[in-house]
Amino acid sequence: MSKVIVHSLFTDFDINLFKGGKHYRLYDKLGSHPITVDGVAGTYFAVWAPSAKAISVVGDFNGWNSQEHPLNVRWDSSGIWEGFIPNIGHGEKYKYKIQSHHRDIWTEKADPFAKLCEHPPKTASLVWSSEYTWKDKDWMGYRKEKNGLDRPYSVYEVHLGSWKKGADGKFLTYRQLAVDLVDYIKEMGYTHVEFMPIMEYPYDPSWGYQLTGYFAPTSRFGTPEDFKFLVDVFHQNDIGVILDWVPSHFPEDAHGLGFFDGSHLYEHPDRRKGYHQDWKSLIFNYGRNEVRAFLISNALFWLEQFHVDGLRVDAVASMLYLDYSREDGEWEPNIYGNNENLEAISFIRELNQEVYSRFEGVQTIAEESTAFSGVSRPVEHGGLGFGMKWMMGWMHDTLEYFQKEPIYRKHHQNDLTFSMTYAFTENFMLPFSHDEVVYGKQSLVYRMPGDEWQRFANLRLLFGYMFTHPGTKLMFMGGEFGQTAEWNFEKSLDWHLLDYDVHAGVQKFVKDLNHTYKNYPALYEKQFSPEGFQWIDYGDHENSILTYIRKGHDEKNDLIVACNFTPILRENYRIGNPKKGKLKEILNSDDKKYGGAGNGNSNIQYSTKAWHGQKKSIEITIPPLGIVILK
Repeated sequence: MSKVIVHSLFTDFDINLFKGGKHYRLYDKLGSHPITVDGVAGTYFAVWAPSAKAISVVGDFNGWNSQEHPLNVRWDSSGIWEGFIPNIGHGEKYKYKIQSHHRDIWTEKADPFAKLCEHPPKTASLVWSSEYTWKDKDWMGYRKEKNGLDRPYSVYEVHLGSWKKGADGKFLTYRQLAVDLVDYIKEMGYTHVEFMPIMEYPYDPSWGYQLTGYFAPTSRFGTPEDFKFLVDVFHQNDIGVILDWVPSHFPEDAHGLGFFDGSHLYEHPDRRKGYHQDWKSLIFNYGRNEVRAFLISNALFWLEQFHVDGLRVDAVASMLYLDYSREDGEWEPNIYGNNENLEAISFIRELNQEVYSRFEGVQTIAEESTAFSGVSRPVEHGGLGFGMKWMMGWMHDTLEYFQKEPIYRKHHQNDLTFSMTYAFTENFMLPFSHDEVVYGKQSLVYRMPGDEWQRFANLRLLFGYMFTHPGTKLMFMGGEFGQTAEWNFEKSLDWHLLDYDVHAGVQKFVKDLNHTYKNYPALYEKQFSPEGFQWIDYGDHENSILTYIRKGHDEKNDLIVACNFTPILRENYRIGNPKKGKLKEILNSDDKKYGGAGNGNSNIQYSTKAWHGQKKSIEITIPPLGIVILK
């Protein structure tokens, strides 16, 4: 059996960057790398484990014997162990056997930098040399324009394991999804897809939010090259790709990052900062330079190696606050005596600065549920530096309103209008995500009151209101056709429901909403600016009606929106006419093709009568539980 040869990919400069937390390409150095040394092919291994007394590479190639291939510790106090093992190549399974200085504890760990892992429940890492020729040059050239904050941004959120199953009941592969999923999203008119975490995770019920392989696309659906192919095909079809990314916590699985070298290496050693009680998981030590470099390297890895167009950062609120989900006495204030996690805030700012300075045309999106100030403000202006933030308050208020019987809605109209008091304090994305259709919350359509026609009319109205409200959009899979069951990660969506007109009607409406959003600049050019929105009237509580204007750069493109949140048809409903010119109905949720009754506006009545502060007015029809958009 060939032994370990002394070899290194690290320069002194690399080590200095690593120790300082400024090495953002660690994936080029740490992990396993098939290379040739002195004419001999093999694999170079490098792992960070400063508390280790000894480390060996074990695998099928040595019968998992820890005596065969011990790595060498570097002399520079970096804590990196490394070495070259001849005749080990692509596809070999391996782990690190680690003996710690801390009480001689032994751990057997997967490689934190592995590019591919065994299919769970197996836990070994695989030596992997990735070769892929990209065909998305056109997309990467104009991505900055497509992915800008003043462009339409309609996201379809997908859990790859349950979007659709194969005929045999098994997962679709990345390459099968490159046909079925790409065609579907393109047909529906979404501009982006967002994948719930595809980094390797051991436990299916975690939905991917408990990661053990941060640099490895999950092997459930194929190889890294297969996943690159999927991203590539999306790009060739003008669809951006966003990944859920989880720098907030990680699981305690024996082969994962926890207690990696017999010490608290990646997690914070103080349980008040290092353990998440809700998720029974460990929290990264954001104050440790090497951990910051690991996480930022990971973010940049997906953007560079997989041409990803955005990262949606999970559970940001849990990172920002020392007392997140903790009782008095379970947390310690920072040096200023308050509850902000200064190390995490510093890390987030550094992350966003690096992402935006290195990649053109990408976005980072914060899933942040509190009123923390400046989440989507640039770092140089005192913010956290994200491109967008989920508008969780809007989502909660809107769904709470829609769940009410229409007869009571007149008492709660402020639930809808309140969002406009803070809509432009951040660059908000409006999310109806997977979290809203699990754990007994019911599906969106079954959260609506009334009989079948009211439920589906409400759902179409909900989506119409979402698409005409300022901000970008996110919709979880299944919502677009009125999935009736709660989401179940083990099962496919209920595609057979599209055999029924009411479900097919919702799907057609969402498709037309997407195309309307993309084709009418008033809906996106100023979606983060108060100049892009104007109330006509928000005070008709008695009839539960809202009317407003969406504006772009050219006033010729202005749109008038009218929403009726009751099941009563409103004919000859008068609203102020803000400008000269005839109006045409461009979208109506009550159209028969969507499952509605066909109440619309083919002949709008104009009047010189002053109304709503305007010199003139018009009379329109607003269908029951309906929305109309006029140009």
